[in-house]
Parts: sequence; C-alpha cells; structure tokens
Amino acid sequence: MNNLRFAFRQLYKAPAFTGTALATVAICLGANLAIFGVINSILLRPLPFPQSDRLVTIFNTYPKAGVENDGSSITNYYERRGNIPAFSSLSIFRDFSEVVGETGAAEQTEIMRVSPDFFATLGVNLAMGRSFTEAEAEVAENNGVAIVTDAYWRQRLNSDPNVLGRDIRVNTMPRKIVGVLPPDFRFLSSEARLFLPIRSRLEARTPQQRHSGGGGTHMIARLKPGATIAEAQSQIDAHNAAVEEDNPEAKMMTEAGFRSLVRPLHEEHVRSIRPTLLLMQAGVFFLLLIGAVNLVNLLLIRASGRAKEMAIRRSMGASRAHVVRQVMIETVLLTFVGGLLGLAVAAWGIRLLEVLGADRLPLGAHIAFNGWLASIGLVGSVVLGIVIAVPIAWFNLSTHLAHALQSESRTGTISRAAQVLRHGFIVAQIALAFVLLAGAALLGLSLKKVMAVSPGFRADHVLTGEVTVPFSYNARPFLDRLLEAIGQQPGVAAAGAITNVPLSGESGKSAVTPKGYVPPAGESLQGHYLYQVTGDYFTALGIPLREGRFLTSADSHRTERVCVVDEDFARRYWPNGGALGQRVFQGSDSDDAKLFTIVGVVGAVKQAELTEPQGQGAVYLPFMDSDGINVFVVTRTSQRPEAFAETLRKLVRAANPDLAIDNLRSMDTRIAESLIARRSPALLAGIFAGVALLLAAIGTYGVLSYAVAQRQREIGIRMAIGAQRGQIGAQFLSLGLRLLAAGTILGLIGAWWAGRAMQSVLFDVPTLPVPTLLGTALVMSTVSLVACLIPARRATKVDPVIALRAE
Repeated sequence: MNNLRFAFRQLYKAPAFTGTALATVAICLGANLAIFGVINSILLRPLPFPQSDRLVTIFNTYPKAGVENDGSSITNYYERRGNIPAFSSLSIFRDFSEVVGETGAAEQTEIMRVSPDFFATLGVNLAMGRSFTEAEAEVAENNGVAIVTDAYWRQRLNSDPNVLGRDIRVNTMPRKIVGVLPPDFRFLSSEARLFLPIRSRLEARTPQQRHSGGGGTHMIARLKPGATIAEAQSQIDAHNAAVEEDNPEAKMMTEAGFRSLVRPLHEEHVRSIRPTLLLMQAGVFFLLLIGAVNLVNLLLIRASGRAKEMAIRRSMGASRAHVVRQVMIETVLLTFVGGLLGLAVAAWGIRLLEVLGADRLPLGAHIAFNGWLASIGLVGSVVLGIVIAVPIAWFNLSTHLAHALQSESRTGTISRAAQVLRHGFIVAQIALAFVLLAGAALLGLSLKKVMAVSPGFRADHVLTGEVTVPFSYNARPFLDRLLEAIGQQPGVAAAGAITNVPLSGESGKSAVTPKGYVPPAGESLQGHYLYQVTGDYFTALGIPLREGRFLTSADSHRTERVCVVDEDFARRYWPNGGALGQRVFQGSDSDDAKLFTIVGVVGAVKQAELTEPQGQGAVYLPFMDSDGINVFVVTRTSQRPEAFAETLRKLVRAANPDLAIDNLRSMDTRIAESLIARRSPALLAGIFAGVALLLAAIGTYGVLSYAVAQRQREIGIRMAIGAQRGQIGAQFLSLGLRLLAAGTILGLIGAWWAGRAMQSVLFDVPTLPVPTLLGTALVMSTVSLVACLIPARRATKVDPVIALRAE
C-alpha cells in the first residue's frame, strides 16, 4: 500500500507527463476495444443457437458461368433431405418483404419463409405454440399459418396470451398464428418479424427445377455429432453426381463448373466483411504499439531524470526486487487509470461506428459495449503496464550507481545503452506510424477510385421504393395505374418499375443465351442479370440508349416477345455489332415461340456493386402476367427525392388500398450505403493515422528535447571555446534526421508488406503505389522535421554562462 501511495504521489507531482500518458493509453486502448467489440460481435461470438458450430450452409456455385453463389432450389431440398448421412436435419429459407395488415392500413414487413424443419435445425424451441407441419408446406386452401417474433407479439398484438389461433392478414390472405418465438431469437442479420412456411407444388420439386435457385433460396443444415464438413461435402458431391446422371443438362452444368459447397454458416455469413475487420484491428493494434513505444520513451526520459534518486535508494539498501516492484506499481497504476478512461473512449467509439454504418454489417445489430468487453479492456491495461515496465525496470537496474550519483553534478550525460534504447524506440515509432499512414492513404486512394466509377446511370433526383404484389393480384394492371398517376404529379420527369434496382443487395443471375450460340471450347454458358421492366424505367434512372429503342409499358401488352440488352451482353455475343434483331432465350427453352427479339441496346449498369467486373451482361424483358412478385418503383423528380416519398406512399395506396410501398431510398443513398464497408474503414484509418502521426511527433520531440536538456553543460562548454550556434543546432537536427531516415526506411518496407496484405480490400490500387508512398514520406518527414527543429533551435539558444553556472 505504501508503494501504491508513493506511486500516486509521483504521478500527481508531474501533471504534464501524467496527462500525456493517460491520454495516450486511453485513446490507443479505447480504439482497440471499440474495433475489437465489432470483431467480437461479428466474427468471434458464436451464433445464438445451441452448438452453433455444427450449423452449415449449402449453396450451388457455377464459377465458369460467372455465378459464384446461386443459393439452393426447392428440388435440392426435397432430394437431399434425409439422404445426406452427415446431416441430422436440413432446411431452406427465403427472405421477403410482404404486405401485412388490413385494407387501407397495410404496410411492407420483413418476412421469412421457411421449411417445416427450420427451427429444429437451428435448435430453437418456440416460446408458445408449434412449428410448421409438412402439410402446411403444400399449396392448398385454408392452410395459411404464421409464426411471429416476440417483438411483433408484444408491439402489434399487445402481448395477447391467447394469440394462438388468432388471424393476421398477409398479402391480403388470413394467416392463423400457430407459434411465438422466444424473446432473444434473431436469425443472422434478418429483420424478419413474421415467419411463413415455404409452400410449393409438386411440379416445383422436379429435377427440371434443380438449378433454379436464382440466389433467393438458401439452405442450412446441422451436422450430426462427430460428423465433419469434409464428410458432408463428400456426401453432397456423391449425391449430386447420382441425381445428375439422368439430367439432360448435366454436360452443361459440368461445363459451368457446378458444385454444391458446404460452408460453416457463421463463417460464410460474415465472409465478405472479414478481411476489412481484420485489417481495421491490425491498424488499431499498430496504433497501440505506437502508443506503447511513445509511453516507454516518456517513462525512460522520466527514469533518467530520477536516476540519481533510484541510485540513492539502492545505495541505502533497497533491493533490486524493491526497485522492480516500485516501477511495476507506478506503471501499472498509470495504464490502469488510462484503461478506465479508455472504456469511455471505447463506448463512444462504438457509438461512432454505429453512426458510420457498423450496425448494417452482417451481424452488426449485435454490436454493443458490455461488461465482458470492459473486463477485457481493464485486463489489457494491466498487461500493457507490465510489458511497458520491463524496459523501465531494466534501465533502472542497469544504471551504474557511481555514475548515477555523479551524473547530475558533473557529466550531465546518460549511458550509451540508454541512448540506443531510446533512439531505437523512436525509429520503431516512426516506422509504425509510416505503415499506418501509408495504409490509410491506400484505403483513401481505393475509396477515391471506387467513387470515381460510373454506376452506368444518373443517380441524382431519383427515388426508389419496393412494393410486394401478392399472388392474389396481377402486377401489370396495378403498375399501369400507379405509373400513370405518378407521371401526372408536378415535377415528375419519368417513372418506371423493375424487378430489382441496382445496388439493392440482390444480385441473382439467370441463364440467357442467344439462339444458336455455342460457347468456345473450354468455356461455359454464362449467367446474366435478368429483369422485367415497365414504364419509362430507363429514362427515370438515366440509363443511356446505345442503339434501337427502350422498352415501354406498351411492350407488356403486346404478343410480340421483345427485350433490351445492355452493351456488355451485346459486346460478348456480337463483338462487331449487330445485336438488334437477334433472338435470345431464357434457361434451356429455345422453342421459337419462347424467344425474345432484341429491340434495343442500353448502357451497362453496375448491378451488384460499383466494383463488380465489367462484362456481367443484363437482359431486360417487358413485364409479363406476373403475380406474387416484388417490384421496385423508380421515379425521377425535379424536387429532392425524399420530399416525394410521402406522395408516392399515397399514390400506391390509391392504386390499391391493399398494398404499400417501403424501402424508400434515393439512388444517391443506395450508392452511399453500398460504400459503407469501404468508406468507414478509410475514415477510421485516417483518424488512427493522424493520432499515430501526433504520437510519433511527440516522441521525437520528447527525446530530442531531453537530449538538449541533458547536454546543456556540454553545449555551454563548446560554445565557450568557440563553437557556432549553427553547428550546435545542426548536430541535434542531424540526430533527428538520422532517426527519421532509419524509421522511414523500415516504414517503407512495412508499407510494402501492408500493401500486399491489403490487396483483397483494395480496388484498382497497386501493391506499391509510388506517389502514395512518396506523399506518405513527405507528410511523415514534415511532421518529424518540425518535431526536430524545435529542440535543435532551443540548443542554439543556450547561454554558455548560465549553463556553466547551473552546476
């Protein structure tokens, strides 16, 4: 306790040092905790299901056809269920936005359609009621049922204890509630509040529908105890080979590289964001290293000033263990208090990350600052204190007693080993700051290049919204009425509808092939984006016409089957032109009556993301007689898009009181949201790099200032015998420049390595972008040079008379 009180008094007597050290620990440790909180919630924490490590997902892939993840099909589910020995259960699900509520008060609600064994596969028991039955997965009259979440039960059904058997209206049809989920249930990142059974007819389960997943139907399974993913993969491969034997399209699927992959559910769900999160954790860890090095240097400077005190205590009988204990207590006290402050920084940092869009990442809704994270931070602060205390204790114990007792009264110098140690830490600090600054510059350059990519349309003044048209309605007449009403509104330039807008998050592909096309040897038929459009969609979104004409609403009412393709599709199959008048077919149905004639070629649009490779190809069909479909309404208006949202809601309600529109966003907003995973890391990396630069400058300034202070008597003597002030200043400036050069060289090597490691998250940025590294070196040199010039200038101002009298 005496040692603790003494440590507290020593820190209290040096407020400038203590404040700087506490701020360094709080910022560096708090930043690490905030990022680790995100990584823990998304990557490390198991999914909230029993034995979640046994949950896997299975999806079809056709890599040679350009389709990496096509989900699974209804046929896959019924063929595999009970036939894969490694699985104890298997199920499928689909995410939808559907219409819930009474006429005139209906609203779009997130809904998940699941197979009867879905909740059993997850290991979830309902809080009330039961799951779905096999009979409820059949398409039949009067078998509409629903399961609701606890939140929906409480908020919309007033926590009715007799809710089982109560009806709710979904897509204008009554659904009987048969179950309520437990309060903490949430499946992955889904916001579904209602669960309905996936219902299918027998014809949807035939072998001909085996490869019709389209990316919308997803399959999960639970491994049996002792079974491995490798075993499951082998069994799936064998099963696919067996069922494909009689498939007339088997050769085409083989050429497309068809395979069903088995992957851990958690790992696959967060796969897209994992590299970025690990990169951010590496960045803040570098910041922590820089802060630790800076703190060690400050403590070494402080220890040098107290060298005589420690020498006196040792000469009076203090043991080496006592010295080490005192140093350890003082350092751990410092980092522990800094850690407490770091908890506040971490809590604020997590809120900042949520503002930057972290809650919209996969599993991002689970991000929170909790007691477990706080305990990790406090333990980390103690460990940090112990690590930092080691070089300080070594310095105190390695100092020669006689030299320390005489140093203040005679030489005013420090040992060569202490100088090398301090200078080495400065070099390391500069190198680490250089790497962090270069990494931030690379992320910034990558973001700049992504933002410079043309999406293929004009995003300004465009409002989009999603409408679900139930099976009980035909979408075409409703859309005709709605688009006509929208077009009559003041300020509306054009309006149209499509089955999926760019950057919506859905990016399934379909097989669309020109009549008579045979792929070259070694190549496969390709998957392309396939949409239905009506109204003035292309004009509304600002997609340019390359040749021919656009599709219009009239094309949806003609018997003639026409389509429009984008320039990537046209260039792939007719590189020398001539796409107009050519005919294409969907899937494998090449019957002349099912062919579509190309009447126009439009500009290529970035459908899935701005960074997707060119050449994906898209085909636009007129709206067919469709029911049970999700449609995006696209409106170009002269006013601010968000200001038109409420008018659009009323127009949809007027066109059909049973329907509603939701997911209302401007296209500018959709573009911005698609860049969250790139913009936020670039911004955070810039903040971390700025802090690292400041710490490096403080460290360099502190070491050189201390060197000047320790050598004041020497400077005075040299100036008294004729040394010029310029020579004195140049000596210290030269020392700073040597440290800067050594740190920059090591930093360049580290930046090259970091650039290679970051390639998976960068866009169109080379491993070693010379202008970026030169810019980084210029910024680093400028800041470090300022930090060197101030102490060097102070050395030239030393008065020889005052310096010699000081002894």
